[in-house]
Amino acid sequence: MNDQVGAGDAFLEGIPYPGVYVTDEEGIVVAKFFHDTYKVRDSPEMLIDAALGRLEISDQEPSFRGGDEEVRISVFVHGGRGSIRQGIRRQLIVRFDLGPGMHLYGEPVPDGMVPTKIEIEAPPGLVLEAPIYPPTETLRLTNMDVDLHVWTGAVDIVVPFYATGILVSETRPLDETTIELEVNIRYQACDDDTCLLPKTEKVVLSIDLDVIDVPALGPHLGHGQREANFRGAPHMTRLIQRKLRKHPLGLARYLLKSIRLELAAKWRSVTGK
Repeated sequence: MNDQVGAGDAFLEGIPYPGVYVTDEEGIVVAKFFHDTYKVRDSPEMLIDAALGRLEISDQEPSFRGGDEEVRISVFVHGGRGSIRQGIRRQLIVRFDLGPGMHLYGEPVPDGMVPTKIEIEAPPGLVLEAPIYPPTETLRLTNMDVDLHVWTGAVDIVVPFYATGILVSETRPLDETTIELEVNIRYQACDDDTCLLPKTEKVVLSIDLDVIDVPALGPHLGHGQREANFRGAPHMTRLIQRKLRKHPLGLARYLLKSIRLELAAKWRSVTGK
């Protein structure tokens, strides 16, 4: 249960953290996804990838392809056909396809060599998580008495991200329909004898923003979201009745707190503080 919501928020007390276990056919857990807020969820594609043990990229997702014969580069936005919705985690994937005998460096590297790095510039409200680099292989340079951390073949670097209400909100229509992500890729490719010059590839992806699906409940309607036709009122009525029996004043406290927060937000927007 969400331990950040206590008896003082009686109407919300008992809300859970979202969590998913992915198992194989034998029931063995192969992946798990948990977050400390109900406002962050994983894309279905991420769960499917975890079950399959590989990334399944769709042709409908925004992408870029570049590089050269030695190193081919592809950049994808994975999940939801490449769209961004509030709280739903997507993945930016930078894929290197290295030619025969070529390798890239992971950190750390000796002075004079360039490790592979991914840097992303994004608008406010888009939370970028730390890049996930695949395991490296060890390359021993006997003449230098040093071990290098390298990748060969196909290499996927994954950057999970999600949007907060600053960018796309469940309580207002979309402010804009697309955003741009600027991805800067820095790398140096080498073979066993020669290192190519370091390169920087700059990629700009245009990504669609999307609203969320909301149930047919009064508090959710009228905010410009995609309104579903399933009826949530009977379930909400039973929930309120249970909460009122357990905390007779809880609903009143919740409403007063919500009004105070809304007034404070309006005051900040007016004063800029």
